[in-house]
Amino acid sequence: MNISQIKELVREVMDFPKEGINFMDITTVLQHKDAYKTVIDMLANEYKNDNIDVVVGPEARGFIVGAPLAYALGAGFVPVRKPGKLPAKTTTINYDLEYGSNSLQMHIDAIKPGQKVLIVDDLLATGGTAAASVKLVEELGGDIVGVGFIIELEFLNGRNLLAPYTIKSLIKY
Repeated sequence: MNISQIKELVREVMDFPKEGINFMDITTVLQHKDAYKTVIDMLANEYKNDNIDVVVGPEARGFIVGAPLAYALGAGFVPVRKPGKLPAKTTTINYDLEYGSNSLQMHIDAIKPGQKVLIVDDLLATGGTAAASVKLVEELGGDIVGVGFIIELEFLNGRNLLAPYTIKSLIKY
């Protein structure tokens, strides 16, 4: 499968999660075995020479991308969760996103100082979730190698919040 074929599988859902927002839904990509394998393989190819120690994925679609990518790269996986979902001591960050605000948490022992970290998610919109994940990783001393996405909504300028990090996205709108 190629990127054009995968892009055709992405479903646009109008007025979700609220009126005026058009949601780019990757579940239609995930349910297609060849498309799902292809996006994970493509992301793995982007980072295969970076000696990634840990892949970080924010809840919830970041888990779907991050866990298989960590496996493909021979790295560990660290989930970033909404408050109250992680059982051990956490660090917390509050942030804004394109349709509200949110908080994220990570275990305080999830990243060791100096570890090479890749942050991945399904979609880069305004960059709030990814930037919050970056701050959590940096707070714990991780060295961010890059930030990767399946989809990037370029018109929302999410890259601006992630400068100076290397950002890679497979599909751009």
